[in-house]
Amino acid sequence: MTEKPDPRKPDPLKPDPWRVPVAIAQIPDTGLHRDLKADETIRQAIADVGDLREVLSAQASLDVTPTSGGRYHVAGHVRARIGQICVVTLEPMESDIDELIDLTFAPPDQIPEMAALVDEAEHSDGDTLDPLEAIENGIIDLGRVATDALYLAVNPYPRKPDAVFEPLVEAADPEDHPFAALRALKVEPKKPDKKKPKGK
Repeated sequence: MTEKPDPRKPDPLKPDPWRVPVAIAQIPDTGLHRDLKADETIRQAIADVGDLREVLSAQASLDVTPTSGGRYHVAGHVRARIGQICVVTLEPMESDIDELIDLTFAPPDQIPEMAALVDEAEHSDGDTLDPLEAIENGIIDLGRVATDALYLAVNPYPRKPDAVFEPLVEAADPEDHPFAALRALKVEPKKPDKKKPKGK
């Protein structure tokens, strides 16, 4: 039996469905703001990669701000309306997504160092550090940021609000109880023989 892929883990063999690359060299010191909206072709690609029935709408609002050490903070949210199949009724259903985005991108040479710091924090009593995202070829792909957040928010086991599991209830069999077998083995007691007294 083939395991159904988890929508929160997109197929790595498929290309990114939503690409909005931003060159860090073009980001001003004051930062920039981008409002993104996925067209029908992109929405279909998002659905295909995430194994969703459909994506009815998808948009993101993101702010990119330079920080120290060549890093960039990306904050905002992604909103979407997706179509899935209810795991209880197996009927089509729709769900709304509103996921916050709060990421920090850094040059690739800072990522191994950061990974070591995160690992060290996990084995100590200190606060866990959020891992950095790598800036690839001088680019931050806001479309990929929005898509990853969308997939993360997808419920892999969607259920309609009024859907309830109704287990099959069978009529009770009077013979089906713990003492049924004992009753079957019960032997009718023998009646004593009525013999005439001797000498009469």
